[in-house]
Amino acid sequence: MDIREMSQAEAVKGVNQVPFRIRGGIAPVVEWEMDGSFTLFFEHFVLMYRDPKVAVTGSIPRGAMKRMIGKMPIVLAKAGGHGLLALGRSAPGEIVGVPVEPGQTLEVREHQFLAATDTLAYGFKRIRGISNLLFGGNGFFVDTFQSRREAGAVWVHAHGNLIAVELGAGEQLDVEPSRWCYKDLSVTMTTVPINVSARLFASTSLMLNRFTGPGRLGLQSMAVYLNTDSN
Repeated sequence: MDIREMSQAEAVKGVNQVPFRIRGGIAPVVEWEMDGSFTLFFEHFVLMYRDPKVAVTGSIPRGAMKRMIGKMPIVLAKAGGHGLLALGRSAPGEIVGVPVEPGQTLEVREHQFLAATDTLAYGFKRIRGISNLLFGGNGFFVDTFQSRREAGAVWVHAHGNLIAVELGAGEQLDVEPSRWCYKDLSVTMTTVPINVSARLFASTSLMLNRFTGPGRLGLQSMAVYLNTDSN
C-alpha cells in the first residue's frame, strides 16, 4: 500500500495532454489555456473567469429530477474555444488533475469535481443504505467519469490536503466517511462499525468506510459533510 501527500506542485502539470496551472494557495483555482484541442465540462457555478473567446454552453444530464431533489446542480456547462478559463470552489484545499485511462472509471464524491474532459462519459449514482449513513443522513451522490476509448482527466477539489493512496489487490483501508474524495471503480467500499469502549465509564461507536483494492483512493484532511447527508 502506497500512501503519500500529493502537493499542489505536483498538480501543476499536464494530464493526458491537457496542460493546466493552479493559482492561489488557500482557496485555489485551476486555470487552462484553451487552445481548441480539448473541451471541458463542469458545474456552472464554479466558473471564476473566462476569456470572451471561450464559448460556454449548457446541458442537462439524464436524471436531472433526481439531482434537483438531492440538491445537486442540474445544469452542466461545457467550455471550448481559445483563451483562459478558470474554475474554483471557494473553499480551502488542493486541486489535482486525475488521469482516467481507457477502460477506467473514476468515482468522485458529490460537490468535489471541478471539471472533466469531454472524452469521458459522465454519470452519477446515489449511495444509500444504513452502511453509508452520516450522522443521521441517508446517503449521498457520487459523480462517475468513464473512459471508453479515449483517455481523459478529471480535476478534483480536495478539502484540506490531498492524500493519495494506491491499494494493491485485496489491500484494505478504513476511512472516516467524510474524508474520502475519489476512488477508482475497482476499489470497493463497504462500512464497518467500530465500538470504542472506556470500559465502565462510557462507550461509543464509529462507522468507517472500508475500501478494498486494487486501485486509487483520494483522501482529504478536512472533514466535510455534504448537503445531501441530511436528506
